[in-house]
Order: sequence, then structure tokens, then C-alpha cells
Amino acid sequence: MSLSAGKLQHMKALSNSAGVIAAAAMDQRGSLTKGIASAKGIPQSEVTDQMMEEFKVAVSRILTPHASAILLDPEWGLPAAAARAKGTGLLLAYEKTGYEATDKHRMPDLLPHLSVKRIKEMGADAVKILLYYTPYSPSDVNDIKHAFIERIGAECEAYDIPFFLEFVGYDENGADEKALAYAQKKPSVVKGSMLEFSKPQYKVDVLKVEVPINPAFVEGSRGFKGQSSADAAYTRAEALDHFRDCASVATKPFIYLSAGVTNEVFIENLEFAAESGTDYSGVLCGRATWLDGVKIYGQQGLAALEDWLSTQGVKNIEAVNEAVKPATAWWVKAGITV
Repeated sequence: MSLSAGKLQHMKALSNSAGVIAAAAMDQRGSLTKGIASAKGIPQSEVTDQMMEEFKVAVSRILTPHASAILLDPEWGLPAAAARAKGTGLLLAYEKTGYEATDKHRMPDLLPHLSVKRIKEMGADAVKILLYYTPYSPSDVNDIKHAFIERIGAECEAYDIPFFLEFVGYDENGADEKALAYAQKKPSVVKGSMLEFSKPQYKVDVLKVEVPINPAFVEGSRGFKGQSSADAAYTRAEALDHFRDCASVATKPFIYLSAGVTNEVFIENLEFAAESGTDYSGVLCGRATWLDGVKIYGQQGLAALEDWLSTQGVKNIEAVNEAVKPATAWWVKAGITV
């Protein structure tokens, strides 16, 4: 893997001095709207732009002094981008929110008023795309998704900006992704996705990946939801093997996403990554840091949210920062010298 001088400069802006990407994520749109509406007891249609923006600004202003970068959206996140701490890198999302609900194959879609050129002009250090993907989908479906990512990779290369690809697995037959059967299948979905998008034609610079297990089904873990081994998809040793197996196929730097789990469970996932010896290069961590603040904001207002973020929110992100210390510098995984 090689990087242009421009991409290299942006990658350094997104990572800490150890070459680890310790980034916060606040690009949630549809899910944040639902959360605020639920907390306030109002219809989603009554969640205003001001509510969305001030929540994101609070998260950015208070948490970015503890992050190497922040991921935001161009719809409500630009004021938050302006409020981030000096020296904190910026990633902007390019995909339309909620597109996965419109088609059983979860075909991707972009924000129609944006381009990579425009995202770079907004001051971004990287472009992020969320793709719902499983290697088990019909080949004609995945061929369209492959071409979609190839186009974005070429666009990012043309404008000399890093491309972060986040892929989230699902069951191609519509089965429940929270069930035991999918938990057993998940390692192969994650591995197949990491293998596919490590290929050079996609021009992806960083893979943003799910952990290869569902922590609710790891026997004896802090996240285990079952009552006995019959409810487990994997033992702890098997979970560690899945981390190693998936990491072994990635030829690009990869970072883990928190996927909406609690801070405690995400920290345990990172402990699994460290114990298994995976060469991951950091995290993009969103809801595991600030999710509990949504209810506080909805019920008690902005000042209460800011107080919570300044105490518990900072504790949450610092716990993640401590957990990622064993991570590998992205430039080592990329095989380049900086």
C-alpha cells in the first residue's frame, strides 16, 4: 500500500502521535432523531434542526479534546465541526442516512447535494461511507455494491483525500441479526468483507469494521446475555480466534466501530482485540461514549447534557483511549514509513 503526500498529511491529522486513530463518531442522523424524540416524548417530525445541531456541538466541543478526530455528517454536523478542538481531525459522511430501509438488499445511496470535492472543501480530512454488505448476497447485488465503492475510491483518489469504508453485515435472507444463528454466521461475514475491500481496486485507505463476534453470545463475557453455554455462539477462546482470523485477511489498516454497545462492552471487545494480538489501528467510537446523554438532553436540556458529557462522557472516551493503547500504528499496517 502506498499513500500520496496529500493523503499522508490527512492521515496524520486523523491519528495521534502513536499512529492510532482514536476518533469519536457523531454522524448519527436518523437514530439520533428517534432518540431525541423518544426522550422528549414528541413525534420525530418535531425534532428541530437546532436540537440536532446543539447536541452534536456539545459532543464535539466537550469530547474532541480527548479524541484524535471526529466523524460528523454534513447535514447537521458542520457547526459541530467548527466547535471541535484545535488539532482534531475531521471525517465527514457521504452516504444518505436510512437508505438501508428502502430495499431488502440495502443498496447504498449518497447525499445528492454532495461530492468528494465538496466534502474536502468543507475542511474534511477523510470521506466516510457506510455500506451494508454480506458476502452471501447474490453476485449481481454485490457487483453493484463493488462498482459503487470503486467509484468513490476513484473520486477520493482524484481529490487526494483518504477513504474510510465502514461495512456493516446483515443476513441476506432477512433473518434477525441479533439472534444466535446470525451470531454464529457473523465471523464469516466480517472476514469476507475485510477480504473483499482490502483489494486494491477499491482504493480504500482504512477499513472501519465490526468486531467479528456478537458480544451478547460470548460465553462468560461481560456482554453475555444467555443463561448457559447452550445460549452461546462462541467460547472466549473461539471469540479470540475469530478476531485473529479476520485480522489476518486485512491488507489495509482497519479500525473498530462500537456498533451501539455500551462503553463497558466495547472496552471488553477491545480487550479481546488486544489479547488476540490483532493489528488493528484504532477506533471510531460513537454511541458507546455519548448514548446515555440523549435521554438526559431530551428530559433535562442542553446544560444537563453538557454537565454529563464533561463528567461521564469524558470518562467513557478516556476509557476507550486507554483500551486502544495496544493498537498498531496505521502506517505499520499500511507498510509505509512516515
